[in-house]
Amino acid sequence: MTEAPPKVLPRLDESLLTHLPPFAALSGRQIRDILDQATSRRYRAGVAVFEEGMPAERFYMLLDGYIRVNRMSATGDQVTLHYIPSGEMFGIARAFRLESYPATAMTAVDGIGLSWPMGFWDGFVAQYEGLGVETFRTVGHRLSEKNDRIIELTSQQVQQRVANALLRLINQTGRKVEGGIVIDFPITRRDISEMTATTLHTVSRLLSKWEKDGVLESVRRQIKVRDPHLLTELANPEA
Repeated sequence: MTEAPPKVLPRLDESLLTHLPPFAALSGRQIRDILDQATSRRYRAGVAVFEEGMPAERFYMLLDGYIRVNRMSATGDQVTLHYIPSGEMFGIARAFRLESYPATAMTAVDGIGLSWPMGFWDGFVAQYEGLGVETFRTVGHRLSEKNDRIIELTSQQVQQRVANALLRLINQTGRKVEGGIVIDFPITRRDISEMTATTLHTVSRLLSKWEKDGVLESVRRQIKVRDPHLLTELANPEA
């Protein structure tokens, strides 16, 4: 079955962007100018906004939802690298002088995004104060997170790596609910195994044990952390 094309949304109000860091320093008129040049679309869950290796023709702002960033491994498997929450820009290949996208951006849930032709990037950064600074700050944070993960892979036990991955997810996307904090999008044990370079069997064994110990709860592809303090102790047993 062929996936239906993403739906183009009606004209959006500039108030949607005023609270987002890349646009916080801009006037309402400037934000209106940016929106008037954007294409807004609604995406279903599980849709590739763009795929690794495709020509980088547009850059994006996620207004609602979550993006799963995947890369192809040497064996041809899709590996989950990280997640992008709403309010962040992504796909800015032009900023790194790349001609194609280095990874695949897949919607984790239904979402709404804005996009602009890639050729607009340099002009936007030059014309709109703060847009480039805040975007590169976000990119820097992602790179710092990747460095932390490399250190974890080389210096931590499997239990610590999995616990740290869950802590990052609840810090980025956590939603407080009765009895804990839920990761606010569907995530599988395979996703966690890919993010932590751990086997699916090991992740399943750890999560099952932590469910019995009251650390977390897993229902319908969603994980609720019931005891964040205990999860922190599992991630940093010597702290």
